Amino acid sequence: MLIKPVGRDVTHLEHPPGPRLPWPVQTVLFTWKRHLWALRLREKYGDVIVLRVYPWRTVVFICDPEHIAAMFASPPPRFRMGEGSSILRTVLGGHSLILSDDEEHRRLRRLMAPAFGKSAVRGYRDTVRALAEREVRSWPTGRPVNSLARMRALTLEVIWRVLFGAVQGAHMDRLRVLITRLPATDLVILLGLDKTFVRDRGPWRRAARALKEIDSLIYRTIEEQRQSPDLERRTDVLSRLLSASDRGEHLTSAEIRDQIITLLYAGHETTATTLAWALHELARNAEVARAATRATLTDDTAYLEAVVKETMRRRPSVFELTWTLTEDVELAGFRLPKGATLMPLIGIVHMDPRNYPDARAFRPERFLRGDVPAHVFLPFGGGVRRCIGANLATLEAVEVLRTVLSLRALSAHRPGPERAVCKNVTITPADGARIIAKPLPASERAL
Repeated sequence: MLIKPVGRDVTHLEHPPGPRLPWPVQTVLFTWKRHLWALRLREKYGDVIVLRVYPWRTVVFICDPEHIAAMFASPPPRFRMGEGSSILRTVLGGHSLILSDDEEHRRLRRLMAPAFGKSAVRGYRDTVRALAEREVRSWPTGRPVNSLARMRALTLEVIWRVLFGAVQGAHMDRLRVLITRLPATDLVILLGLDKTFVRDRGPWRRAARALKEIDSLIYRTIEEQRQSPDLERRTDVLSRLLSASDRGEHLTSAEIRDQIITLLYAGHETTATTLAWALHELARNAEVARAATRATLTDDTAYLEAVVKETMRRRPSVFELTWTLTEDVELAGFRLPKGATLMPLIGIVHMDPRNYPDARAFRPERFLRGDVPAHVFLPFGGGVRRCIGANLATLEAVEVLRTVLSLRALSAHRPGPERAVCKNVTITPADGARIIAKPLPASERAL
């Protein structure tokens, strides 16, 4: 057993090693440099590292995939993901699927799962293709395109259709504008939104006002759609949640609001980041780009999916997961205390040459051989907390790449790769993953 509970009378276990820097310094390094700092910490201290980071205080980095797999397989009450992600509560709300635990999490997941199963998300394929084609045809020819900005706009439109279906109106137009203005993944904004003395100042004040108006518009939409005569026949997520409420599940408007906000942000930011990194890699890897274009023109979905997976491996949009311990446990000979925030480091696992030979190379074919163990590929987490939107995110990314490569030939804006930066919860390309896109030559269209 890799993880087991320990009594308080056990004295032979040591605490994990870690840096002795003051906690404010550790917090700054974690917030803006964690993807780089974690590599150095792992080299110095090993696979289990303890930090002091605000607002969690005791944070434990976990880098060994076997340990992470043991976490996923542990009894759910031992680890609480909701508590570990509490920094998101001011935006996502207390009933968010991400922030819920135990029976509440099981109930919400059961209600939402049908909208995100493989058969359900296949129904969105034509919508994704149509929206992607409209987006790509709007790109300038031969001039730099900020692919991160364009992918954010596109993936927001996709998740909007998934959530709201055909709901329209001036209030929906206003809601769409506000969603793009609220920096809900900015760690500095998130850290200050629940502090009264900060909330009334500068960007936090603007974010709080936007969030208040967003809530008002979502609640208005919920109440209007409750009265829709075709509610039971509609397949958008809002209608499904409202119908579930009508069938006796008793979802409150507040619970529905929190799921809508959660899906709006979690359902587009990470996918947009993945797609931007994928375009960045294809623009700088001519051989892979040719293979991906060939796969597009021959309908080789397996190769396009491998490109998406290799992007998620090489450039994970979320570097770490966040879980909170509800009891003292033993891991790798160390005592981890109750209340500690455990962070499995996806980015470290994905770049470890012990898990992926030649880990720094972008090689989609590694996912075609079927020899990548599930416990070393973690972009969607795992266990009972695996991302509910994994099927939609994968299908969406594949179809967007298929559309881009069927219409445009990609090249790099500049020779070198872009730096990854931690401005938000996600790890994004520093300069927006700028690319040059030109019409696909006739010779390539004939492949």
